[in-house]
Amino acid sequence: MNKFFSLIGRLLLAQIYLVSIIIQLMLIFKNPDGYSAYQDFLAQHGLGTIFAPIMILVQLVAGSLLFLGFKTRGAAITLAIYSVFVAVILKFNEPIVFMQYMAIAGGMIILAVNPKTAFSLDNLKK
Repeated sequence: MNKFFSLIGRLLLAQIYLVSIIIQLMLIFKNPDGYSAYQDFLAQHGLGTIFAPIMILVQLVAGSLLFLGFKTRGAAITLAIYSVFVAVILKFNEPIVFMQYMAIAGGMIILAVNPKTAFSLDNLKK
């Protein structure tokens, strides 16, 4: 039973990033100026234009790896760092959202410590 809970936890954590980046990409592609608007949003928080593709790639790649359970520890650590970064840089003035990102980072740290979950590609390498 515990193996299914760890699977469900891993999938729920992964979907936060996958669903949000899919929605973000849909907004970017829907609007002709979507990407520049995203860069402008990041610039308002003091982030250069290089951060837009990095943030998209981190969410897409690490979220997919986490969903598949491949390189789970690395993906979880990457997403924990990403979550703290987003909380501190982008969401610091929104206390509830800030704490949600910090809680997600905590979940990622727990997953990094316990990366072996049911139905993961990491378990196939035995």
